[in-house]
Amino acid sequence: MSTTQSRADGATTGHLGHVVMIASAAALGGFLFGYDTSVINGGVDAIQAHFNVGSALTGLVVSSALLGSAVGAAIAGGLADRIGRIKVMQIAAVLFVISAIASAVPFAIWDLAIWRIVGGIAIGIASVIAPAYIAEVAPAAYRGRLTSLQQLAIVLGIALSQLVNYGLAAAAGGSASNLLGPLQAWQWMLGVAAVPAVVYLVVSSLIPESPRYLVAAGQVDKARSVLAKIEAGDPDSKIDEIRAALGERKPKLSDLRGKFGVLPIVWVGMAIAALQQFVGINVIFYYSSSLWQSVGIQESDSLLLSLFTSIVNIVGTFIAIALVDKIGRKPLLVIGSIGMAVSLAVTGWAFSFAQVVGEDAVLPPGWGVVALISASAFVLFFASSWGVVMWVLLGEMFPPRIRAAALAVGTMTNWVANWLVTVSFPSMRDWNLPATYFMYALFAVISLVFVLRYLKETNGRSLEEMGS
Repeated sequence: MSTTQSRADGATTGHLGHVVMIASAAALGGFLFGYDTSVINGGVDAIQAHFNVGSALTGLVVSSALLGSAVGAAIAGGLADRIGRIKVMQIAAVLFVISAIASAVPFAIWDLAIWRIVGGIAIGIASVIAPAYIAEVAPAAYRGRLTSLQQLAIVLGIALSQLVNYGLAAAAGGSASNLLGPLQAWQWMLGVAAVPAVVYLVVSSLIPESPRYLVAAGQVDKARSVLAKIEAGDPDSKIDEIRAALGERKPKLSDLRGKFGVLPIVWVGMAIAALQQFVGINVIFYYSSSLWQSVGIQESDSLLLSLFTSIVNIVGTFIAIALVDKIGRKPLLVIGSIGMAVSLAVTGWAFSFAQVVGEDAVLPPGWGVVALISASAFVLFFASSWGVVMWVLLGEMFPPRIRAAALAVGTMTNWVANWLVTVSFPSMRDWNLPATYFMYALFAVISLVFVLRYLKETNGRSLEEMGS
């Protein structure tokens, strides 16, 4: 065990409560990330009917936020290194507020897409800055669990969005297309996101800046003060350690360059980020309501099924939080890949028994139960492994000098992959739903092979040791 790790293990008793508090505050960005990306699930069919557009254009609008997310992720690392982690959180919060209010009152389908892109930029920024900040304030012995707060916040945001969607649709008479006061229910669904965004803005103004950023910015006295509150021992020795890991120069995006375009460790991070999306997880959260309706489930019941899926997601996330620092990152990913491959294959098999009656598809009751169980198993395996571990790895696997930039590239890759899956799903669903799920199962198998061959365990190592 390294000296750094020993110090971190012994340092957490008196300071862990404070670290948990500020890490939880930073993770509110993850809550908005989950809420904003998932809330549109309850309004997909209503939006399509309201603007009288087809499946392909609907898919573009739903996925437009993901393009913004890729942009936000791309700029977040550079911004965080220039102006600090806290100011970047505040920028994201303001963009969340603007997007939520404007998305609720669009005058055309393209107008809605533009404001969803603005919200997506906020999501992308939050998805980079939260794990980076948490990893930089967390002791090594607890870093996995504390960084997992990001994913826990994401799944709680998803669950609350489904609950709000169900409540608003019920208040409007059971449909997101019905009026609720001056607006349709789906408009309220999108607008309510402004409330947690304001909370995030306030809370992010109350937590301390990352000591690693403060050292890099030459604000040593402030760094010393923050370190004294989050770690026991001599702050000056930790500052010397951070300086040595950062090097003499300020980090640049060009530091990521390697023999094959970027450094091998960056390629690994990008692959992990892409594979997390290529298994199709966000199809469940963006389209679950319309998916269940497509096989004969009533709209009100489909919204309840979406809420149930979110609860399964939360349970799986708690499992990952309990295990990520105990059994390590790599074993969790292996177990998750195997479970996802099997459950996705069974889901595809179940949907192959859907019977078309006129323009409607109906899943026989027995196979409907199989599809619900297997889809829920897929979410459980994902949430207890890849859902949490990818964010933990991206926050900790890169050497300190390139961490912010490499994390931004990895997260941007995740959002681009997310967009590709999301924009293609409506058309693929209309073409062949079972084959679509079999394809996702194949990517789960590929993820297993990749983890076994290329991923190194990071559990228990300090951030300053990641370059070795």
